[in-house]
Amino acid sequence: MSTPQDLASTPPATAADPAPADGAASATLGGEQRRSVEQVALLLFIVVPFVALVAAVPLAWGWGVSWLDIALLVAFYFLGCHGITIGFHRYFTHGAFKAKRPMRVALAIAGSMAVEGPLVRWVADHRKHHRHSDAEGDPHSPWRYGETLPALLKGLWWAHMAWMFDTEQTPQQKYAPDLIKDPITRRISRQFVLWTVVSLALPPLIGGLATWSWQGAASAFFWGSLVRVALLHHVTWSINSICHATGKQPFKSRDRSGNVWWLAVLSCGESWHNLHHADPTCARHGVDRWQVDSSARLIRWFEKAGWVDDVRWPKRSRIDAKRNDPHTEPGENREEAATAHAA
Repeated sequence: MSTPQDLASTPPATAADPAPADGAASATLGGEQRRSVEQVALLLFIVVPFVALVAAVPLAWGWGVSWLDIALLVAFYFLGCHGITIGFHRYFTHGAFKAKRPMRVALAIAGSMAVEGPLVRWVADHRKHHRHSDAEGDPHSPWRYGETLPALLKGLWWAHMAWMFDTEQTPQQKYAPDLIKDPITRRISRQFVLWTVVSLALPPLIGGLATWSWQGAASAFFWGSLVRVALLHHVTWSINSICHATGKQPFKSRDRSGNVWWLAVLSCGESWHNLHHADPTCARHGVDRWQVDSSARLIRWFEKAGWVDDVRWPKRSRIDAKRNDPHTEPGENREEAATAHAA
């Protein structure tokens, strides 16, 4: 059976993506063609939280925000964020470590509570992104329309969120067959709507019980559910857009991935994106001094607790071998790195 590492690091294919086996895609929510009802639902899940995010500033300025609401926002934000970064991304997509069954379930559920789509769909899209990174076939490259300023602006919009409305979707059977065959991941992926409801309902439930009031529940829903989801969405999408359009490139990669330091804390270490594309299966993305990577820290704690093992920690010799020559301009070694990647 194909491993996450194999699927994420295979050189770009030249043939068209084959159709999935009968019933495989439908078993994980969503086929290869996005229906109109799916596009409407997606639009609502993007627009409603975003409106709340925009309204958050004047509301906080005029009426203030309680410590309970802030605590709920922060707690559920980092629960979902680490569910995506550690679970959906580093574990399920790239196989950066092995997890015991309870941890596997917990990571799948935590990632689903980020409300970024079903597990199998998310992983399939991301594996395809790595296979065709910033080239034809990449689902969300900001360089899709060219390198002029108008083309890049259009491309940034596409990479940030417009790509999600494309009617054609990534074949799940091709890019995530291992997850489709696993009853645990297949079941949790199909339960995406359930975990979305849980994610949105828990903050107002806690807020209402803590304050014993409907007003407390409504306030918690606004901050802990809507604002939190919108903030997490746009931080995650910024890795697709901003981190592929700008940032430092200390490592050799076959694409335009860059490190964007000011996104590091909110992205739980994902914005050290250049190293990730240079070494996709590495469990730590921020490998240089002072590069904050909370996801890697949690993986270390999980390893010490015995919940995960066989972690692919960065080796100094391997990291040094992937560094760009400091006397060259960023991107000069991209062709060389692409050859090495394909080999």
